Amino acid sequence: MNKTIGVVVFPGSNCDHDAYHAFKHVMNVNTRFLWHKDRDLEGIDLLVIPGGFSYGDYLRSGAIARFSPIMQAVVNYAEEGRPVLGICNGFQILLEAGLLPGAMLHNEKLRFICKNAWIRVENDQSLFTRSLKQGEVYDIPVSHGEGNYFIDEDGLKELQDHDQILFRYSNRNGEITEEANFNGSVDAIAGICNRRGNVLGMMPHPERAVEKILGSDDGLKILESMLDGLAVS
Repeated sequence: MNKTIGVVVFPGSNCDHDAYHAFKHVMNVNTRFLWHKDRDLEGIDLLVIPGGFSYGDYLRSGAIARFSPIMQAVVNYAEEGRPVLGICNGFQILLEAGLLPGAMLHNEKLRFICKNAWIRVENDQSLFTRSLKQGEVYDIPVSHGEGNYFIDEDGLKELQDHDQILFRYSNRNGEITEEANFNGSVDAIAGICNRRGNVLGMMPHPERAVEKILGSDDGLKILESMLDGLAVS
């Protein structure tokens, strides 16, 4: 594929190399790192803001990273309708930057959670999910302390009305249960896009599930769908 993936690196990022490896070495896509002080996103076809603990999660997750020099370029890039993927801490940063609605709270039981979880595809018509099927369930790692997605009732209705919820937490049978929604997120939300559909934030880590040796390669299907979306966008 003649596309270029850009992976933003903040001080404290720890999933930047995971994302780079997934796209570059597993999927054979041209991929390069972008330092948090960079401002030039020319030639980038998909911008990835990876997980980790940007700036040590001081104040709250994503709060300081939102003011990094690169973020104005990220905002401009998104406002031009170009695709942005935020994973875990990247999702938190997109929320802080106002590119996605809502906020992240501490997990319901106030514990850091690191495990594999099941997520269900809610919308297979988006730029990011068009090669997936609604109702499919994927086994994807999660690793977060502040992954409890919150939005008020009006905001939730807007997400629902405009099909902006792309992934929900479920059990392996695709059932939305209290147990499956382990962090307490509103409406069991695991991933959302903006109204325009070019910005996706998700707490699960598809880049950590791209090879069988890792225990699951379900994440590869999700990332491949994103690349398929680039091919037709």
